[in-house]
Amino acid sequence: MLSKSEREALKAVYRLTTAVPVAHTGDLADSLGVSPGTATTAIKRLSDRGLVDYTPYRGVELTTSGRIAAVSAIRRHRIVERFLADMLGYAWNEADRLAGSFEHDLPQEVEDRIFQALDRPRTCPHGFPIPEPQTEDIPAMPPLYDLEPGDVAEVAVPGSIDPQVLTFLDTLGVRPGVIVEVKEKHPFDGPIVVVVDGHDRTLSAQVANQVFVRKKEK
Repeated sequence: MLSKSEREALKAVYRLTTAVPVAHTGDLADSLGVSPGTATTAIKRLSDRGLVDYTPYRGVELTTSGRIAAVSAIRRHRIVERFLADMLGYAWNEADRLAGSFEHDLPQEVEDRIFQALDRPRTCPHGFPIPEPQTEDIPAMPPLYDLEPGDVAEVAVPGSIDPQVLTFLDTLGVRPGVIVEVKEKHPFDGPIVVVVDGHDRTLSAQVANQVFVRKKEK
């Protein structure tokens, strides 16, 4: 059974290697909020278990079994978030912090029963997909700013977003699960205008790049 620190390290490596093949230990340490030495020790333990390939001064990448374990850890986190929001009434932007305090102690049977009791939810409260069991990858979600006029998409907002940005998005109605349609996109990193519940809302490129979407087929 994986420890809390091992699960968190696997999740961090997975997220750091979504765009690049190898995660550097310095970036991993920053992501986990630990010293580089502590991050290296965690990676060596995971390497001994066959979950990562680690090369000093190059970095770390997940093995196939490591990717499955990382995605399973992310799945558990998102299921627990859903439980906290749907069953206990916590705000979606509080669920991320609270889930990390006890998700690692759950037996697999309890996780499975929670998932069934929640009627097999498709997404976490932030709007990100809950992956299937024993899978290696989670479908990528592009930032809102990657969309073009006419595109329609469902919104996801990460829990790590700046609270002031979160408040601003909330005033615009840009919340997890909301459907938006891109009306205008100004050139040279200009603002993007989206329709939210019948209202035009303008977001800067900086803000729109912090919101993620699941594009709807036309």
